[in-house]
Amino acid sequence: MDVILEIFDTFLFDRFYAFLVPGSPPTQTRRNVVKDVTSTFSSRRELPTAIPRTNQLFQLEPSQYAYMSQWGRDNIYRQGFSLYLITWLFGAVVYFLCATLSYIFIFDHATFTHPKYLRNQVRLEIKQTLISLPVMAIFTAPLFLGEVRGLAKLYDSPSDAPFSLYNVLQFPFFICFTDFLIYWIHRGLHHPLIYKTLHKPHHKWIMPTPYASHAFHPLDGFAQSVPYHLYPYLFPLQKFAYIALFVFINIWTVFIHDGEYVANSPIINGAACHTMHHLYFNYNYGQFTTLSDRLFGSYRRPNAELFTRESKMSKAEWERQSREMETVVRQVEGDDDRSYGDEVRRVGKKML
Repeated sequence: MDVILEIFDTFLFDRFYAFLVPGSPPTQTRRNVVKDVTSTFSSRRELPTAIPRTNQLFQLEPSQYAYMSQWGRDNIYRQGFSLYLITWLFGAVVYFLCATLSYIFIFDHATFTHPKYLRNQVRLEIKQTLISLPVMAIFTAPLFLGEVRGLAKLYDSPSDAPFSLYNVLQFPFFICFTDFLIYWIHRGLHHPLIYKTLHKPHHKWIMPTPYASHAFHPLDGFAQSVPYHLYPYLFPLQKFAYIALFVFINIWTVFIHDGEYVANSPIINGAACHTMHHLYFNYNYGQFTTLSDRLFGSYRRPNAELFTRESKMSKAEWERQSREMETVVRQVEGDDDRSYGDEVRRVGKKML
C-alpha cells in the first residue's frame, strides 16, 4: 500500500494536509533533499526531511505542498487517516466501476422477473454496501498501516524474492492460502449463533446482481477479507503483485455475483457455484476454488440447466429453485422476511 499511498500523496493528500494541518514554510529548497527519496515536511522540524522511496521502479516528484504541512508523509496519524480514506472512498469507486460495467454488459436483466428477486433490489444492495464500506475501512486501515510502516513481508524488486521462481509461485500460493481460510471463515459465518446477525444481510439476495458483491454486514465483509491482509504478514509478496491481486479480488467478487455462468469447472468456484450458495445456503463456501468444499463435504455441483440461457431462465427451473430454496430458508432462518418483487406487486402499497 505504500506505492498507492505515494500516488495519492503526490496528487491529492499533500495539498489536502497542507490546507488541513498547515506548517511553517520550509527555509531550504528541494535541492537539499536526498537523492532518490520522496520528500516530506516533518511535524517536528522546519526543514524538509527525507523518507525512503516506496519502490525502485518509479518515483513521483513531490510538489511544493509536500513541505507545507505539520503532518509529513511519514506521520503515522496522517498515514492512518489517508489509508482509511483510500480504503473507503477508493474502494467505493472500484466497487461502482466493476459492478456497473458488469451490470451493463454481463448481467442478464431478465433476472428481474425471477420470483425470488427482491423489489428495488439493486438500490438495496447499493445501500447496504455504502453503509458497510466506511465501517469495514475502520478495521482494514490499521492492517494497511502496518504494511506501510514496514511490518509486513512485502518486497520491492523481483530480485528480492526468496528465489526467482517465487515471483510466479506467489500468485497460486496467495490464491490457495486465502481460499482455504475464507472457506472456513465463510462456513463459520453460517453457524446458527452468528448467521442471522452477521451473514444474513448478504444472503438477503437470493438472486444477486453485481452490486451484491460488497453488500455485507461490515464485520462479515471484514472477516472474509482478513486472509488477504494476513498473507503479506506471513509470506513474502512483491508490492506490485499485491496491488494486482487486490484488483483481481475486486473483479472476481463481482464476477461470482453477475449471474453469467461461464465457468462449468469442477475446480473453479465461478458464478454458477456461488449462485448455488445463494440459493441453497449450505454449499460452496469457497471463494476461488471448490477444493475445500470437496475436501470437507460441502460441494454442490451446479445444475446443468444453469449453463444454457433457455433452461436457466425457464419458468420450470425458477419454480424448482424457489421450492427448494423455500425449504432451506425455513430450516436456516425460520420465517422468510424478504419482500419479493412479485409479492409486492400483488399486495400493492400496503407492503411499501
